[in-house]
Amino acid sequence: MKPQTSILFIPVFILTLLLGADFSFPQSAEAVKKNPVGIAPKKATDYIYSIIATNRTIYSTVIVERLKSAIGLAATENWEQDNTLLLPAQFLLIASKTATIREIGLAYKLKSLWPINHENGPKSDFEAKGLKEILKNPDSPYIKIVSKNGQRYFKAIYPDKAVTKACVDCHNNHPKSPKTDYQLGGVMGGIIISIPLPKSISGDKDEETRIPAKVVAGYVHSVLRSDREVYSKYIVNRLQKKNVVFASENWWEESSLPLPAQFLLNASDLIRGDNSSISFKLISQWPINPNNKPSNEFERTGLNYITQNAPRPYLDPIQVKDGKEYFQ
Repeated sequence: MKPQTSILFIPVFILTLLLGADFSFPQSAEAVKKNPVGIAPKKATDYIYSIIATNRTIYSTVIVERLKSAIGLAATENWEQDNTLLLPAQFLLIASKTATIREIGLAYKLKSLWPINHENGPKSDFEAKGLKEILKNPDSPYIKIVSKNGQRYFKAIYPDKAVTKACVDCHNNHPKSPKTDYQLGGVMGGIIISIPLPKSISGDKDEETRIPAKVVAGYVHSVLRSDREVYSKYIVNRLQKKNVVFASENWWEESSLPLPAQFLLNASDLIRGDNSSISFKLISQWPINPNNKPSNEFERTGLNYITQNAPRPYLDPIQVKDGKEYFQ
């Protein structure tokens, strides 16, 4: 998929020094009046999943499938020794470990009923049952509240679908694959997301207490940051150092890698195109592309704030638009 022109010409060195990530979470005005400071756990995991799945789609299509077709650069299981791209599942695995190591409460992982690596099989009754349920109902996640050491967690299993023919061919032809009849668009496994829940006032262990919006924004940012770090370190920097392929702002025409900022912004465009209720973008005080400069007082004030207070985020009071309230 070729990106819109607006995402081009964004200097990575500026964005790594001064990065504004703007997240908007709409809720109905009536819902916010009843509980103005929180987001329902299911909605929170929906947001997190949408970022994971969108970045996974961009990596599978724009990076893996396109470069295989354009220059013969493959994604292989032994990517380090082969000087190739990571498989999409390996990209997600490394990114999830990068996000989890920050110890902010968020954890996510990729599991399957038919894993090539047995470590990626279900490890609990919840995981086994959930993976079976999303095969029957791929449009709805399987959810459950669980308790561990006095802490309650909201867990959700979302379907991981084959978005490219390369994914299907890789699994169907792998000598260790226990399933060899995957089809494009079919469910290959599940993305399991776990987030801690605030304490229940009533003491009901099954009560879905709401999560502060700023905490959810932190989870989303952690996924975006992790994917960008993995793409920069394990794809761009590694393959450029090996003289395998290079990153370019004109990556589409030159059959090269997108710059890290462009990789992230491809996902931003895709989410907006899907009319998702979450959005994000990159902005800078000194953009090469004028479309990426701050466009309102919140963005101008926020960039000035994080310059002085990084890594603390700048938060906006809830704004009302078209009958819905947004947290930024």
